Amino acid sequence: MLCRVTGVTAEQLGRARGCLLGLVLGDALGAAGGDTPEGGALRATSAGQLACFTVEGVVRAGVRQAHRGICHPPSVVWHAYLRWAAGLGVLTVRPDMLDGWLARVPVLAARRGPAPATEAALRGRRMGEWDRPAGTSLGAHALTRVLPVGLIEPWVPTVASLAAEFAVTTHAVEAAEVAGVGAAIVAGCRAGRPIEAAVEPARREHAARAARRTDLAELADALDTAASKPAEPGELARLAVDARASSALAGAVYVAACFPAREQVRHALSFAAASPHSRDVAPAVGALLGATHGCDALPVDLVSRLELAWVADVLARDLLSQFVDGPSGSEYAPAADPHWWDRYPGG
Repeated sequence: MLCRVTGVTAEQLGRARGCLLGLVLGDALGAAGGDTPEGGALRATSAGQLACFTVEGVVRAGVRQAHRGICHPPSVVWHAYLRWAAGLGVLTVRPDMLDGWLARVPVLAARRGPAPATEAALRGRRMGEWDRPAGTSLGAHALTRVLPVGLIEPWVPTVASLAAEFAVTTHAVEAAEVAGVGAAIVAGCRAGRPIEAAVEPARREHAARAARRTDLAELADALDTAASKPAEPGELARLAVDARASSALAGAVYVAACFPAREQVRHALSFAAASPHSRDVAPAVGALLGATHGCDALPVDLVSRLELAWVADVLARDLLSQFVDGPSGSEYAPAADPHWWDRYPGG
C-alpha cells in the first residue's frame, strides 16, 4: 500500500484539508436541510463521523505497512469502523481495540442519525469482501465515508479499488463501485483538474472493468445537465432522486459543475443543502470542491462553527504526514515522532 515520496506542498496540504473540512461542513449543512441556524455549533452526522474513522484507518494501515511490511488495509479500516460503533454503544469490543486518539473524541461517540447498513454489518461481525459482500445496501454512506481516500493518490495509485474495498465491507458491490469512482474523482480534483476533467478519467477507468455491475451513466447526465440547465433545483432533485450512492455522486457532480469557481463554494453548499436528499449530496459536494480549491475557499464563518473542524483538520494533516514523512518510522528506521504510534497504532 505504501509508496513514499518526499516534499508535500502547501497546495497539497490545503487541498487535503479542504476535502475533509468540506465534507464535514457539507455533512452539517446537509443535515440542516438548507436552514442553517444563525449561531451555535454545526453538528456532524454519522456520515461525517465515519469519514473521520476511514481516514484514521488509512493512516494506521500506512503505519502497519511501514512497520510490518504487510497489511490488509480493508481489515484495518473495518476495525476503525468497529471503534466508531463501540463508541456509540452499538456493540462491544475488547478494551485493547479502543486505542489511538480518535476513539477518545467525545463528539464521535455521540449518536447522530442512523447508518443502518453499516451498523448491521458491524453487528454481524463479518467484514464484507468483493466476492462476498456483507449486505445489500446501495446507500450513500458507502460513498461519503470513503471520498477522502482519493487524497492519497500521489502515493497510492489504486485509490479507486482501495476505496471500493473499504465500502464493500458493509455495502453492496454496486455501491462500492460508485464509492471507488467517487474517490477517483476526488483524486482528480486534488490534482487540480476541473470537475469535468476529473470525472471523465474515473468513468473511463470504471467502464474498462470487465466485472463491473454499474454503468454510472448518471455522471454523464449530470455534466450535460450542468452545461444546459445549470443550478436548477428540479434538475438536482431529478439527478439525486434517492439515497443511493449513485444518486448522491451524480447530484454532487452536477452541483460542482454548476458552481465551479472558488468564490462560489458557499453558494454550491447552500444549493446542495436545500435539495431533497441534502444529507447525501452536500457532504460529497464539500469534499469535491474542498479538494479542488483548498481549505481557504471554504466559508470561514461556517467552518469555525463546525464541531468536527479540529478533528477533520488534524486527520487531513496526519494523513499526508504519514504518506510523505512517515513520522512513525519503519521496520528499519526510528520514529521521528515518538508519540505517533500511540496515536495511530499499527499493530
